[in-house]
Amino acid sequence: MDKYQQMFADSKVATDDAAISAAVKEILDKHLEENRKPEVLKRILNSIDLTTLKSTDSQRSVADFVEKVNAFDNDYPDLPNVAAICVYPNFVPIVRTVLDVSAVDIAAVAGSFPSAQTFIEVKIAEIALAVESGADEIDIVLPMGDFFDHDYEEVSDQISEMKHACRNALLKVILETGALKSAENIRNASILALNAGADFLKTSTGKEYEGASLEAAYVMCQCIKEYYEKSGRMVGFKVSGGVSTTEQALTYYTLVREILGEEWVATNETFRIGASRLANNVVDAITGSDIRPF
Repeated sequence: MDKYQQMFADSKVATDDAAISAAVKEILDKHLEENRKPEVLKRILNSIDLTTLKSTDSQRSVADFVEKVNAFDNDYPDLPNVAAICVYPNFVPIVRTVLDVSAVDIAAVAGSFPSAQTFIEVKIAEIALAVESGADEIDIVLPMGDFFDHDYEEVSDQISEMKHACRNALLKVILETGALKSAENIRNASILALNAGADFLKTSTGKEYEGASLEAAYVMCQCIKEYYEKSGRMVGFKVSGGVSTTEQALTYYTLVREILGEEWVATNETFRIGASRLANNVVDAITGSDIRPF
């Protein structure tokens, strides 16, 4: 048994689908309603990575996108702003130039997002250029082909190299749970990413495969909890792919809070939601009006 198989074997995280579904239901039945309050909605708003990842994005459209974040900060000073603006790496310089809100980070997808299919040298160069241009956070996709070939050494080495290329920027590793499908695969991919230096585990790209699911989030959070108990290092969790309603956001918030604890959801340093439509819905729910600021 190699070291990776040993790590998988040593994990106590459950991989039985029926048991996971039952555990998710129990958590939500007990705790969802207690989180249905304005202060939680404000936390959720402050956890959003406001995202534009379209093939039609341009310098002008991204600049306009950023200006909405600036305007929100001026128009609604009593509300928290989003956590970050997430764009393709070539738009990082535009965001850095236009963004006036120091509390909002700049995140870039990189490493040949969303497929992760290119030379590792290209991935490293893209990450380095994004960070040099001003990215605070980098979202990359776990090398899925190598994972399914059981080449765990290659998966780990690539993530470690990309983490090194991030320098001081955070590294979010997207597992693409819709492709992994099984709880066992999601657990194993989580373990690999955590031990290779990920600062966040992220569910999905929202592109080719099914987006986030509560069951996948449950497994990932259990892996983060187990890793924290062994290492003492807090790794964040980001849900993305299809989360657009306030109700969906509340369910994921509740799940993370109950598995990982209050400290994980108290700050956007350890809890994020990647979305393009959610922010407007959350603001409308907080204010009780249809203002659609983003």
